[in-house]
Amino acid sequence: MVSPDLFFFIANSVALGVGLAMDAFSVSLANGLNEPKMSSGRMNLIAGTFAFFQFLMPLLGWICVHTILQYFTALQSYIPWIALVLLLFIGGKMLWEAGKQDEESEAVPVSLKMLAMQGIATSIDALSVGFTIAEYDLAAALAASLIIGIVTYVICVVGVRLGRIAGMKYASKASVLGGCILIFIGIEIFVRGFFGI
Repeated sequence: MVSPDLFFFIANSVALGVGLAMDAFSVSLANGLNEPKMSSGRMNLIAGTFAFFQFLMPLLGWICVHTILQYFTALQSYIPWIALVLLLFIGGKMLWEAGKQDEESEAVPVSLKMLAMQGIATSIDALSVGFTIAEYDLAAALAASLIIGIVTYVICVVGVRLGRIAGMKYASKASVLGGCILIFIGIEIFVRGFFGI
């Protein structure tokens, strides 16, 4: 039988994962829209990239809280700006490329570099989760981060698949919609972080 403490630990980690994965889900959706013919391996790569960064950031936040707290606190105020700039850049690039394509041409798949930037941009706010798990020991922080990563992976696979289905139906407008989604997410992260909403 699972102890209440373990149950609440897992439930809390899953809830954190779901909350943190929403931006990554939306960007996965945008990637699926942009590339409706992507392979299963590529879908796993996209979901895995978001999962990796969502696993890494809370753990880095925990390490920062336990080592260089004063520097981490100063960095926190820049997180919304970093996410905004990265996502505006990526979304703007998608819109620019969509404007250059004709109706017949294929959408340009997101590069590994852009995918990494998306992963960082959508997970950078997860650094602050280091504060919420600060009382955990290293093993518990690692386990919580792993659960967050797994939850993110599952959610992002769903996002890519949904985007891919919609992208097949609306191929000519999919890149524009994907770029707009990324820009909206960047603004939303900025407003939420900057104004404390």
